[in-house]
Amino acid sequence: MGKKYSDIKEKLQIVVDKKTTNDLAHLTHYFQNHKNGVSQCFRSSATEYLSELHEELNIAEEPNFQYYLPIKWDIPFPPTENPTFKFIDLFAGIGGIRLAYQNNGGKCVFTSEWDTYAKKTYEANFGEVPFGDITQISEKDIPDHDVLLGGFPCQPFSIAGVSKKNSLGRKHGFLDETQGTLFFDIARIIKHKKPKAFMLENVKNLVSHDKKKTFKVIISTLEKLGYNVHFKILNGKHYVPQNRERIIIVGFKKTVFKSKETFEFPDPQESNFVFKDILEPKVDDKYTLSDKLWNYLQEHARKHKAKGNGFGFGLTDLNGISRTISARYYKDGSEVLIPQKGKNPRRLTPRECARLQGFPDKFIIPVSNNQAYKQFGNSVVTPLIQAVAKNIVKELSKINESNQSKIAVHK
Repeated sequence: MGKKYSDIKEKLQIVVDKKTTNDLAHLTHYFQNHKNGVSQCFRSSATEYLSELHEELNIAEEPNFQYYLPIKWDIPFPPTENPTFKFIDLFAGIGGIRLAYQNNGGKCVFTSEWDTYAKKTYEANFGEVPFGDITQISEKDIPDHDVLLGGFPCQPFSIAGVSKKNSLGRKHGFLDETQGTLFFDIARIIKHKKPKAFMLENVKNLVSHDKKKTFKVIISTLEKLGYNVHFKILNGKHYVPQNRERIIIVGFKKTVFKSKETFEFPDPQESNFVFKDILEPKVDDKYTLSDKLWNYLQEHARKHKAKGNGFGFGLTDLNGISRTISARYYKDGSEVLIPQKGKNPRRLTPRECARLQGFPDKFIIPVSNNQAYKQFGNSVVTPLIQAVAKNIVKELSKINESNQSKIAVHK
């Protein structure tokens, strides 16, 4: 009988905060991967850290893993049992992409995310602490995997991000040294690990950024690494009541698939969802806009309308779909406002934001409202990613079946 993760977490005082180091990532990654052939990537550091914890916390048992394993994962989204493929989750955020691939039978063997608050949410739901800044992690320390996943930072390429950086006189795209070059960290990992396939996600504007030069460099780089590349702009509105267009880039290793994969992006589904489906029945008055904020938003919209601009708040049709929710939603909620009878509109609750991105209600939100708004605004429409994942997994399964047939013939 396994020990509950919640008990182990309490005993070892596993807490994610600004002091959290990669030691905790090694420990939780080893807990989740001790049996699947990638344990050597984490065992040494995890063992050393476990010994330090035992000494620091004055724990009576011997500091070895026999006491803790196997673990009963009492978390919302436990690791996949009997997985059919392995994947890594880069720029993981709160795990929207991981959730989609776990639901398709995959096992996550490595994850990276630099934001402390996102790590906190990730651990609460998946029982694993992501490693930190990917620029500081050697590709040699990443386990072998079948699929590489990455929703790399979109701010350097988004319309809003570019406008803001231009107004501040800052560089954007690949010239943004803090975020714009992170794509090349994906490229160096792909080059070294040679996964069978990858899936990358970003804002629609990536395609047109810098007169399409940026996108051309990305596709060219991936092709030179030996991959057949497929890409398409997909809209989350076919899966949730939100207009959310994103570019999805998928690649298949030519030496594995012989350029014969039959992968296609999922066809748009006819959605019966309407916005009111994601609303909570009772909502605290604190989500209703103050007179001051509501008056400001109306005046702001009037000024822009007079100039011929389309900027302004978005009062959502409850029987339709909403605008795209963004990471800045915490500031005023203006892009998606909910009309209310007899009073000012209100902003969404964090749970409603989660639903708008397709996260199930058992997804834990352990952070403040402002952090939750940022996290869900930065995340993905999980059912859309799951539909893409399903088609990628189909291609992987064909390769696996083909390899098994060859083995049977040789026998």
